[in-house]
Amino acid sequence: MIPKKIKNLCLPLVCCLALALVLFQMPSQCHAFDIEIDVSPNVLNIQSNSTIVTVHTDIAYSLVVGASVFLNGVAIDWWKSDDRGNFVAKFVSDEIKTLNGLIIGDYNTLTLTGFTTVPEAFIGTQDIMVIDVQPSGTGGK
Repeated sequence: MIPKKIKNLCLPLVCCLALALVLFQMPSQCHAFDIEIDVSPNVLNIQSNSTIVTVHTDIAYSLVVGASVFLNGVAIDWWKSDDRGNFVAKFVSDEIKTLNGLIIGDYNTLTLTGFTTVPEAFIGTQDIMVIDVQPSGTGGK
């Protein structure tokens, strides 16, 4: 037989446990830390034959979950470490050239997002010029 004191504690204990589980499952607000990025090319020509847009960062390669990285919603194609050990992201140029909302002849903000192995979100932005010019020597007159 269970003593009366223990029976009286069961309901409040179960309620507290249930409340704690609900609170821990609630989504928390995510705040990303800022990183510096350098987009290459920094002038994106829609008419060029380029195949890759490269984003150099100042975050250590070993800290980044490569598959979590996106540039304006475009998934990363591949990644590597630079000679200083920083993360470098590579994106398919045609996917960047066809982003919705690009303004030709003006600066456009590219935003790199991703997660570290901790996991913690990071974000970096850079404005690049977007142009639509037929490259010389490609048959244009």
